[in-house]
Amino acid sequence: MENPNMMQINSPVQVATAGEALIDFIANADGRFEPCLGGAVYNLTRAIARQGVATMYLNPLSRDRFGRRLAQALLDDGVHLAGPQAVVNVTSLAVVNVNEQGHPDYAFYREGVADRATSADALTQACGPLHNLSLVCTGALALSPDDAAVYLPWLAAQRQAGRTVVIDANLRPSVMPDLAVYRSHVMTSLQYADVIKASDEDLLCLELPGDDALAQAKSLLQGTRARVMALTLGGAGAVLLTGAVGRCLSMWSGNC
Repeated sequence: MENPNMMQINSPVQVATAGEALIDFIANADGRFEPCLGGAVYNLTRAIARQGVATMYLNPLSRDRFGRRLAQALLDDGVHLAGPQAVVNVTSLAVVNVNEQGHPDYAFYREGVADRATSADALTQACGPLHNLSLVCTGALALSPDDAAVYLPWLAAQRQAGRTVVIDANLRPSVMPDLAVYRSHVMTSLQYADVIKASDEDLLCLELPGDDALAQAKSLLQGTRARVMALTLGGAGAVLLTGAVGRCLSMWSGNC
């Protein structure tokens, strides 16, 4: 697929994102599954671009039918694609069931898929010519230990270049075979973050000290270089914390 938004060296891009782009097969009440464009990083990329911020998506996309749909939706939202053409690898898939409490459960099919057909060098080289690039975002499935050699060197390079690093913890423990290794790798990845986004469920998975989500969030801030954290609490709202001591800057939950 030719990329009409392929960037030139004088690119206006301010934000670059790296991580999964996939198709969510969401179970309906009648037992059928509806294919939806998805992936936490993919959705974030589109949301940023829709706010009028020049944004580049760094990972490859497949030349299969699903990959073409993913690419077209990005282009329609004004996202720039780092790759000049689609790849032969298939699109990543997720089967999603939602329980009575509204929480999703995932099964992922991610071996040999397009969005993982990249490297630390490829991501770093794509960012190199972007002289206006000031912020990079990743997280979710990119925090799998299997992809450490791709994302950790890239994150290190972005910090060294002076760019702000945003990491969305958005953990998927149900699909990680070794939770101890997964937790350790997530914590290593978060050391590169200037800004962290996490939910109360993410903090429970990380087994952080503290009697509640707010205390656990403060513990996470104190244990990383990050100075800002957005904590989501489901139906209870959200909290924004800042500073090494995890001071509550603003909130909507009534629990600060």
